[in-house]
Amino acid sequence: MKLLDNFFGMFSQDIGIDLGTANTLVYVRGKGIVINEPSVVAVNKNTNQVLAIGSEAKRMVGRTPAHIVASRPLVDGVISDFEVTEQMLRYFIEKVHKESFTFFPRPRVVIGIPSGVTEVEKRAVVDAAQNAGARQTFLIEEPMAAAIGARLPVQDPAGSMIVDIGGGTTEVAIISLGGIVESRSLRIAGDELSDNIIQYARDEFNLLLGERTAEDVKISIGSAYALKEPLETTMQGRDLITGLPKEVRISDEQVRQALSRSVQILINNVKATVEDTPPELVADIFKRGITLAGGGALLRGLDQLISEQTQMPVRIADDPLTCVVRGCGIVLEDLDQLQDVLVTTQHEKAPR
Repeated sequence: MKLLDNFFGMFSQDIGIDLGTANTLVYVRGKGIVINEPSVVAVNKNTNQVLAIGSEAKRMVGRTPAHIVASRPLVDGVISDFEVTEQMLRYFIEKVHKESFTFFPRPRVVIGIPSGVTEVEKRAVVDAAQNAGARQTFLIEEPMAAAIGARLPVQDPAGSMIVDIGGGTTEVAIISLGGIVESRSLRIAGDELSDNIIQYARDEFNLLLGERTAEDVKISIGSAYALKEPLETTMQGRDLITGLPKEVRISDEQVRQALSRSVQILINNVKATVEDTPPELVADIFKRGITLAGGGALLRGLDQLISEQTQMPVRIADDPLTCVVRGCGIVLEDLDQLQDVLVTTQHEKAPR
């Protein structure tokens, strides 16, 4: 079996995967990012058949008959539906190899996982990847991958601070000498902010919004800090009193009010992480500043608000949405040099 794996491995392309709650991105060694699709799978409950994966499945969310369920197999960055995650990974691995005519793709895979996940959760990711066709699976913590992707000098004996705000989790980490010195993983991220908007619409306007509508409002006018020019948008949903369709205009100030509590919890965790960090590293971070990555980094004015409350410079990484997968790709291109940043599971020690 090992010989077969190695034989097919010669014709396979090594890949890095950012297995996100909202989106899955795939990096192919030597080619760059080739897939960026939503982490959504549509399943026919009667036959257990997967009908669609990625963008096609996302279009079905909230629009399916009772026997078809379009759902995310990852919740808060952790696998919640093992079999569906496995099928999703297999789909992405096969999609990468479609053009190369590899019959049995057996690639080496580097996958980003949230920091602080349990051994069982790590094992679930490794098993899902192996069952989906991976020859070898390496795990890397998402904040570490994001820092590498943002080109922070993670192997230097100096402190770097990354705040990776994804769909399901926000990872706050202080990194030095290729390891995470202090970190926090919290369940307040992009999805939670969309939920805040749904709750606000319900409380203020008696309006029931769908997830996609709330996300569109967040992207179009969401902010964490007062804007120079006010923004407005309309949102459509169902009136909770009459049960009929209803349209409401909402301003950036109202959306900011809806998001304020979650944003403040996020900033409090950034401050708490700094408080627990050794003073030598705090001095480095004060000089270098805090780097924001992930989709949540694009929330207008968030960098300003964090900078104001922490009294430290804050910058947004280049193309923050792809930082984690680019980090996985950089590790993949140079596994020997960067093997120290990989996570070891109890079942399998890091490669030598």
